[in-house]
Amino acid sequence: MELVFKEDTKTKLVVDIKGEDTTLCNLLVRELYQDSAVKYASYAVEHPSANIPTLFVETTSAKTPRKALLEAVERVKKVNDAFKKAFEKELK
Repeated sequence: MELVFKEDTKTKLVVDIKGEDTTLCNLLVRELYQDSAVKYASYAVEHPSANIPTLFVETTSAKTPRKALLEAVERVKKVNDAFKKAFEKELK
């Protein structure tokens, strides 16, 4: 995975996520909207053959988009860990 930052200000972040598909972006956008400081979160794929999603995050002045994104990633990791533990338990 490679991140290419196109815009990075105190309230707006636009980043290409090379090497990933829209599955990750869907998850991140859903989780970003759990944060009250996030005003807008979305993604787009400029051209289907390129398949490089661009993530857009806009926040209030209470939190930077980078911080909101990092916190969203941490929440997703916790959910994934809980699922993994539950799944492993059922396999035994």
